[in-house]
Amino acid sequence: MAKKAASSRGKGKVKKVMHEYKEGTLKSGKGGKGGKVKSRKQTIAIGLSEARKSGAKIPKKGASSKKQSPSKKRSSSKNQSSSRKRASK
Repeated sequence: MAKKAASSRGKGKVKKVMHEYKEGTLKSGKGGKGGKVKSRKQTIAIGLSEARKSGAKIPKKGASSKKQSPSKKRSSSKNQSSSRKRASK
């Protein structure tokens, strides 16, 4: 299944917010009362939520992280079995 692409309006909103973050003028919370944003991840989350509010077509929160690839499932099961072996010794 292919990833859903964000709309150009959404990309523009995130770009604007990233610019504010780099300038040091981006504030968190309603009306910017929460203080200065210090994290890039938080900046992107703010940009995406603003884009959603303005009506841009952006995939819902956690849509990309819900499904795990088969190789990751296998590697995580291998890690669990090896940790059990160590614990029994």
